[in-house]
Amino acid sequence: MSGTSADGVSLGLVEVSGRRLRVRAHATYAYAPALRRRILAAPEARAGELSALDFELGRAFAKAAVRFLKAERVPARRLAAVGSHGQTVVHRPRAADPSTLQIGEASFLAEALGVPVACDFRPRDMAAGGEGAPLVPFLDELLYGDGPPRILQNIGGVANAALVGRGAPTVAFDTGPGNAVMDAAARRATGGRLDYDSGGKIAARGRADEALVRRLLKNPFFSRRPPKSLDRGEFAEPFLARWLPRSRYSHADALATATRFTAASIADQARRYLLPRARVRELVVSGGGALNPTLMRDLAALMPVPVVPSSAHGLPPLAKEPALMAVMGLFAVQGRLNHCPKATGARGARVLGKVIR
Repeated sequence: MSGTSADGVSLGLVEVSGRRLRVRAHATYAYAPALRRRILAAPEARAGELSALDFELGRAFAKAAVRFLKAERVPARRLAAVGSHGQTVVHRPRAADPSTLQIGEASFLAEALGVPVACDFRPRDMAAGGEGAPLVPFLDELLYGDGPPRILQNIGGVANAALVGRGAPTVAFDTGPGNAVMDAAARRATGGRLDYDSGGKIAARGRADEALVRRLLKNPFFSRRPPKSLDRGEFAEPFLARWLPRSRYSHADALATATRFTAASIADQARRYLLPRARVRELVVSGGGALNPTLMRDLAALMPVPVVPSSAHGLPPLAKEPALMAVMGLFAVQGRLNHCPKATGARGARVLGKVIR
C-alpha cells in the first residue's frame, strides 16, 4: 500500500481464514526524498514523466516486497496472492468525466515473486457507477460486521469512516482531511525537514483558531450526503496556503488549527451521518493519525463515544490498509467478491482488481 501521504510503501503479511485474519508482520519503507517529491508532483506530470514514474514505483514495490519477505524469512512461494493498491495520482469521481489513476506497475511484483498479483482495484467500481472509494469498508464489514455497532475511522492522507455491526446499516465514506493538511503544515514549519508532526508535538505547543475551524466546516463537502470520496489535493498544500497563511499564523498555531480541523471534521461527519443510525459502542481509529496523540486527544474531546486505536482490537494502526490490500488481492485471485458497494455507491458488489498471473 502506498497512500495519499506518499511517505513510503507499507507491507503486511496476512493469514486469512474465513472472517478472521492475523497480521503476522508489517513494515513501512520510506521513499527517498527525491522520489517522494516526484510522487507528490505526479498529478501535474507529463505523459512521459508519468510513465517513467509508473515503472520506477513498480520496481520499488517489488524491491520492498523481496526485502520484507527476506526479513520475515518467508519464501515467496508460500504466498497465495499479493494485493497492490498502487499510488493514487488522480481521483476525480465527481468530475464531468469521472476518472481515477493509480500507478506502480504490478508486473514487477509478479516477476519478482512468481505468485498471482491483483492490482488496480478502483476502476471497476467506478465503471459500475461508484466513486471508487473508500475501499476500507470491505475489510471493516469482514472483521466487525458480526459485532456491536462501531465506527471504524481510518486516518491516512484522507480520512474515511465506516459504520458496521449487528443491526446497523453499513454506511461508509470519506469524511474529509486526514493527515494531509497537518503534514503540509509540518513540512512548512520545518522547511521540509519533517514530513509530519511526529507525536503531534508542534501542534501541542500551539493554539487552534476555533472560529476558523467552524468556518472551514461549512465547506460544501461536509454537507454532501454519502457516498462520497475525496482526492488528496482538496485538503493539502493549496488549502493550507489559502486558509492558514504564514502571515497570520505561527507554525505551532497553524498545526494546532489543522489538527483540530481534522478532528472536528471527523466528529462532524459522525454526528451527521453515522451516530443517528445506531447505538455506537466506540470509534476505532487506524492509519497514521492513530499515532498522533494530539489528534487523538482532540478527537476524544469532540466525540460522544469512546475513541480507541485499532491496536485495542489486535490490528496495528499502520497495518490496516496493507491488510486490506492483502485480503482484496486474495479474493480477486480466487474470484470472490471483495467490495462494499454501499460505501462507494456502485450498482452492486463486484470482484475488483486486475490479476497478473
